[in-house]
Amino acid sequence: MGRPCFPKLRLSRLMGSLQLMLGSLVFFLSIASLFKFYQAGFFHNNEEICRHFYQATDACDGYDLRALNDRVGEVLDRMDKLQEKLERIVQEMEKERAVLDRTNITRLEHKRFLEQEVIKPLYAAHISLRQIRMPVAGGIRNTTWKEEPLINTFVVEEIRKYITPRENRVGKINFYGTERIYNTIGHACVMVKKELEEYMDYDVGSFCKDDWNLAQKLMVNGCDPLPRRRCLTRASRVYQRPYPMNESLWKLPDGRNVRWANYQCGNFQCLASKNPKRGYSKCTGCFEMDKEKLKWVTNSSLPVDFLISNVLAIKPGEIRIGLDYGVGTGTFAARMREHNVTIVSTALNLGAPFNELIALRGLIPLYITLNQRLPFFDNTLDLIHTAGFMDGWIDLLLMDFILFDWDRILRPGGLLWIDRFFCKRQDLDDYMYMFLQFRYKKHKWVVYAKSNDEVYFSALLEKPPRAI
Repeated sequence: MGRPCFPKLRLSRLMGSLQLMLGSLVFFLSIASLFKFYQAGFFHNNEEICRHFYQATDACDGYDLRALNDRVGEVLDRMDKLQEKLERIVQEMEKERAVLDRTNITRLEHKRFLEQEVIKPLYAAHISLRQIRMPVAGGIRNTTWKEEPLINTFVVEEIRKYITPRENRVGKINFYGTERIYNTIGHACVMVKKELEEYMDYDVGSFCKDDWNLAQKLMVNGCDPLPRRRCLTRASRVYQRPYPMNESLWKLPDGRNVRWANYQCGNFQCLASKNPKRGYSKCTGCFEMDKEKLKWVTNSSLPVDFLISNVLAIKPGEIRIGLDYGVGTGTFAARMREHNVTIVSTALNLGAPFNELIALRGLIPLYITLNQRLPFFDNTLDLIHTAGFMDGWIDLLLMDFILFDWDRILRPGGLLWIDRFFCKRQDLDDYMYMFLQFRYKKHKWVVYAKSNDEVYFSALLEKPPRAI
């Protein structure tokens, strides 16, 4: 048998040479980077930097020098970590020299080591250096900004590509009336920079990581709307066809259509209210269709429970489209569908697959948080219903912004249905003012004692015309 074309190499000799070469490379790169930034004046104070570049003290107005300094520091930290890692590998090899002298390494193993441990970190540092934006004396295009907002804040290349404005290819004003498109992320993304960079660190064109829970964490913490991603969404490997429309409304769907990896439960039966470890606390009984069927259609012992038939009778034929703002599995929308009313249901997956269940029932889930302006135009909805979510825990100023947004999208003559809002008795007057300030017409208004110190409140209010 002939000899292989590429003879095996002694591991210890190869790694020693590699460490010497890479150590020298890291050292020279670090010195070159420091020298480059020293020449550019980045070790002066802010005013001296601006004079160094532009001979003017106002050239850096609108430019985030702190973010620039952080970016340079992150690149140098990457180089330091790479050097420390290589030194640690060599030290471990020295301790096990006797074993390594008898060990061979193939060229393929050598190639993999270089790609993963050396070339990839060096490339990332190189890209980070190339992406650092310098101040522009005259401003960006027709603006006075010295840099695009937040560009120098983030390191991950995909985030920077996303938030960099995209010029119109034809060089003219587009039909939106702008010369470029700014992709948006919430300003609070800067406060959760590490999590956002983890979310955007993926291989373009490949399958996304199963990280919807990370995305939801970002949304809840104000990093909303999230950036779009250029990867393929994962789905269940055994996805089944949904049930027919009439059947799907009141039947639990096939559990194989949900990815259960990030939930405590692994099927819909586990989510029953009798299970203390189901993983969610709100919306008791939401995954038990027999209980759900009774809501809003049967007589209740509590005066705060209104029936759908009674509500629709107030505006016969006028209620056609609306929004259910709360926590649930779409049962309100299912009941309204039986009355030929289309309802969009807001939902977050707080411990259970609420969005998936709503969609599998043939209804429309709107994946949105309290932080975000509702994506509906002014004066367009006939009905807004809220239950089980916006209660006495909510800050009054936040509630004020939400209620004004509801008023914005509710059409004149539209109905606001407050369903079982509960709060401390001592806070009732404050919350009552929040609803009364809009001077809606009262069709129903009920306050009912929930306990000695808590109360329920339900109301059906009509938005006035406000013609001006």
